[in-house]
Amino acid sequence: MRFDIFTLFPEIFAGVFDESILQRARAAGLIEIALHDIRDYTTDKHHVTDDYPYAGGGGMVMKPEPIFAAVESVLQLPISNLQSPTPIILLTPQGRVFNQAIARELAQYPRLALICGHYEGVDERVREHLATDEISIGDYVLTGGEIPAMVVVDAVARLIPGVLGDPAAPAHDSHASGLLEGAHYTRPADFRGWKVPDVLLSGNHAQIAAWRRRAALRRTLERRPDLIAKADLSDDDREFLKSVF
Repeated sequence: MRFDIFTLFPEIFAGVFDESILQRARAAGLIEIALHDIRDYTTDKHHVTDDYPYAGGGGMVMKPEPIFAAVESVLQLPISNLQSPTPIILLTPQGRVFNQAIARELAQYPRLALICGHYEGVDERVREHLATDEISIGDYVLTGGEIPAMVVVDAVARLIPGVLGDPAAPAHDSHASGLLEGAHYTRPADFRGWKVPDVLLSGNHAQIAAWRRRAALRRTLERRPDLIAKADLSDDDREFLKSVF
């Protein structure tokens, strides 16, 4: 899968994609990440990418020309037809709020284009005539779309087959099934008198699976009860929740 990131500050990404799981995925050819400096697509000698907003107001607004030129050039889009098979995503606090379901949706594409807004925002014509989607990572405002782009790449990339060592791992993550994950333990079995639950040492896979499911239900009920109403619950799940509510 390929990610094309359009930004005014490509240096912000230095190191983020060069460590850990993402670095190994890139080395294995499972994902490709290309950074595109929007300033390279300006036509004036000062490489101006922003201007004052019409009718006044605080902050500067990113100009449409270099953004359109960058995306059209990289994705090879004809100006007369912007119906791109590649999602062109504008990272903005006004977009739909990113979650695991959206990550799964985006992971089905072979390529994603991410436009990082900055300053006061981008010219509305980018939103209306270039972007095919708008994504926010939460109800707060950041200085730019670079960190949201990192979040989207990380969340989507780990769903690509082969990126994680355990192919079943994404299915057990928090939010993957609509619930938070339960507790995890590793060695030693007894640390300062705090012991690992006996069931996890039993070797009984059915009992372990049942314990993990109930641990996930309990944690979700305690920390994110709003998720319970939307989760796919069995009759046993509902009975357990009644017993702990």
